Amino acid sequence: MSHLKLFAATLKWHGIKLLEKQDIARRAFLHGQRYVSSGTSEPVLSGSNSNYVEEMYYAWLENPKSVHKSWDLFFRNANVGQAYDPHLPEQLERKASFLQSHGLAQTPGKAEKLVEDHLAVQSLIRAYQIRGHHVAQLDPLGILDADLDSFIPSDLITTIDKLGFYGLHESDLDKVFQLPTTTFIGGNENSLSLREIIKRLENTYCQHIGLEFMFINDVEQCQWIRQKFETPGVMKFTNEEKRTLLARLVRSMRFEDFLARKWSSEKRFGLEGCEVMIPALKTIIDKSSEMGIEYVIMGMPHRGRLNVLANVIRKELEQIFCQFDPKLEAADEGSGDVKYHLGMYHERINRATNKKITLSLMANPSHLEAVDPVVQGKTKAEQFYRGDTAGKKVMSILLHGDAAFAGQGVVYETFHLSDLPSYTTNGTIHVVVNNQIGFTTDPRMARSSPYPTDVARVVNAPIFHVNADDPEAVMYVCSVAAEWRNTFNKDVVVDLVCYRRRGHNEMDEPMFTQPLMYKQIHKQVPVLKKYADKLIADGTVTLQEFEEEIAKYDRICEEAYTRSKDNKILHIKHWLDSPWPGFFNMDGEPKSMSCPSTGISEDLLTHIGNVASSVPVEDFKIHSGLSRILRARLEMTKNRVVDWALAEYMAFGSVLKEGIHVRLSGQDVERGTFSHRHHVLHDQEVDKRTCVPMNHLWEQQAPYTVCNSSLSEYGVLGMSL
Repeated sequence: MSHLKLFAATLKWHGIKLLEKQDIARRAFLHGQRYVSSGTSEPVLSGSNSNYVEEMYYAWLENPKSVHKSWDLFFRNANVGQAYDPHLPEQLERKASFLQSHGLAQTPGKAEKLVEDHLAVQSLIRAYQIRGHHVAQLDPLGILDADLDSFIPSDLITTIDKLGFYGLHESDLDKVFQLPTTTFIGGNENSLSLREIIKRLENTYCQHIGLEFMFINDVEQCQWIRQKFETPGVMKFTNEEKRTLLARLVRSMRFEDFLARKWSSEKRFGLEGCEVMIPALKTIIDKSSEMGIEYVIMGMPHRGRLNVLANVIRKELEQIFCQFDPKLEAADEGSGDVKYHLGMYHERINRATNKKITLSLMANPSHLEAVDPVVQGKTKAEQFYRGDTAGKKVMSILLHGDAAFAGQGVVYETFHLSDLPSYTTNGTIHVVVNNQIGFTTDPRMARSSPYPTDVARVVNAPIFHVNADDPEAVMYVCSVAAEWRNTFNKDVVVDLVCYRRRGHNEMDEPMFTQPLMYKQIHKQVPVLKKYADKLIADGTVTLQEFEEEIAKYDRICEEAYTRSKDNKILHIKHWLDSPWPGFFNMDGEPKSMSCPSTGISEDLLTHIGNVASSVPVEDFKIHSGLSRILRARLEMTKNRVVDWALAEYMAFGSVLKEGIHVRLSGQDVERGTFSHRHHVLHDQEVDKRTCVPMNHLWEQQAPYTVCNSSLSEYGVLGMSL
């Protein structure tokens, strides 16, 4: 009981009263922790456990009825009296009979057990928040673990006997416990029985969604995620939303079926096994459009690209189908690329929001993940020229394969650019098509990390794993991901745990290397049938409506196939991922190009040289060594002589004069590797005060951006393309 007495004494010492401000209460508790954490024999209120007591105390200060009656009694006893008395511990000892009369100290261990049980429940809740994803039902096949650390955490209540880990017993299941402020499983209730607490934690963290977020340093962000997923009843959809989801699944799956029927011997890298990716992307776009996004730039590998072009970007089906005709002649210079590398740019009305949306899918090389920084660079450029510094109008979506996401270094490089001031695009939504295999390589041979998505943890990006055979769970996760990006301007990862129904391509035989997996896949009921059966069973749609939706889309595909036969010429210009108005007319025909006369007057060059040799900001103290460099630069200008650095300065300055933005990025570009450039000056007396003389050439000029980068080459180069 000594730690409780010290705790009560500390509260008295600070004169804490029922309605005092929380900052005073916090100081009191911190002072109390100094006492209670020093003794090894009294660990109950030390460390993180004391935070729970503190939370209960804050809640009790605001409303004594908001906490369990046991806590109310505890704090009332702790607050007996008004002012601190140095002899208070002795007085409390003499008042043991008072405590006993209130049932708090009938036995020496009763109060300790009370506190320990509440702290145990807090620890249990935290265990599910941290490790619940390890036992989530993520694999649609039910034969593999989504993570390679195949174990059941000992602190999760998978069986009743696990209660003993927390010092709890089966007899405690119906006891009611006050919920801490770090959980939302109670909804409008402040307390729940232990049985109900465990049930709600399992429903949130151990079903078809696995959440990794407790590594994030920001408490507000963690609370936001907890509220989005823990609040009871959050994952509910209207009948109209369910019908829309079903229709999108129909289009996704029937498109793949149509290609398989018409071109059974062609490589197309189909989406079978992860058809839910199409409604997932459309959900992200719908939600983002609702929140103000006008332009979405996407990058993806070959898997499912044709389906995305058809059902997300809305490329005309006949133009996709004619790509399968080897007899088409190219109308433009060059031979083009394989159909599953092509990009596309399209403006349309988003049907969910009735707002205009522009979608761009970047062309993709065979080099996996190389497109990632290119997408970020294009997004950054669009944001810059639109004045969208907060990323509320333009955003990026990157799709990945599980093996490439874990294996390609450019993924790590791109993540590390995500929060750098001159490189951030204010958050990217990453969607991983995790078919649990890399061509023929098992995950255990393809990565050392438990999940393919672990690389995202380095930038505190939350990771939402979801079973791709649960379309509604996927839709909810994607909606939350879009909200996260809009709220916090940070990256987020959606891990679609799925399977690959065919081989790496349609000509490949996967049974050579994964026989057991593919035996299960051959028996796997397609997600469309599963979801349709569910909606038909609950009366959301009828069998006739479902069959009519299938027939409708099949008819659209057949009509487009017929039209595609009339195409005799392949127009590469129809497959550009940007409109390039400076190079092409509105009809897509190339503009006549001419080389304008170039040159600049010597007076302008002299002006640029003079600015390059000066410090155009008052009271700015530069390094003495830099003063010598600037004086030498001025002498060269006077003598009509230039070195490399001055020539570069004059070239950039002349372009800025024409109103053209110049961006110089890379490792150490601000000073220059050989200490020759010095485009950013640093005040020697005021920390972090800088000056960029190039932005002081003329009152009317384009901005000049010069920015150091992370120690990245491939990633920064891609972003600058």
